[in-house]
Amino acid sequence: MSSRRMACLLLGLWLGAGLLMAWVATQDLGSADRLTAHPDLAVAVQLKSLGANQTLPLLRYLAAEQTRNNLETWGTVQLFVGSFFFFFLLFGTNQGKFSLALALLMALIGFGQRLFLIPEILSRGRALDFLAQVPIRQEMQLGVLHYAYSLTEVVKGGLGLILAGMLIWRTGGRSLNARQEVQMVDKADHRHVNR
Repeated sequence: MSSRRMACLLLGLWLGAGLLMAWVATQDLGSADRLTAHPDLAVAVQLKSLGANQTLPLLRYLAAEQTRNNLETWGTVQLFVGSFFFFFLLFGTNQGKFSLALALLMALIGFGQRLFLIPEILSRGRALDFLAQVPIRQEMQLGVLHYAYSLTEVVKGGLGLILAGMLIWRTGGRSLNARQEVQMVDKADHRHVNR
């Protein structure tokens, strides 16, 4: 497998995992409400005996904590994935400065998310979990942090798509070199090639 194809594969895995994590986060957050709205028969009996007023906040906390755990884990994984991808492009391919700059910017966005945004989202989210009345100011601050995280994900994904296009286009440019490769094989000292 050529180094550009490997770079495409690594970038595709990174972008695909990011989309998967976004989808999982949306599913986790709604799981408590879905469970209480349409419970299984055995669960319905347990919910009724415990009371919806006590179980729903606990289930929402569990879903939020699962989402926070996934976010923290994904942030840490991105530190390694982003670093590995950048250094692979730097040392394992002959990509130009623009491709390397895009990969570095993607990795730096991942670092910024993990070091600054994710810890703030986790701590502020946990502080609001069991408050009976959530202060509007704190809820808005958490919303801004979530928006900033989502925006950085979109920017990182957009940069990744641009980089993927560049990698694919350069891989697709192989046909431009095909004539040179055929001429090299057709020279007199390469007649030993089986046809």
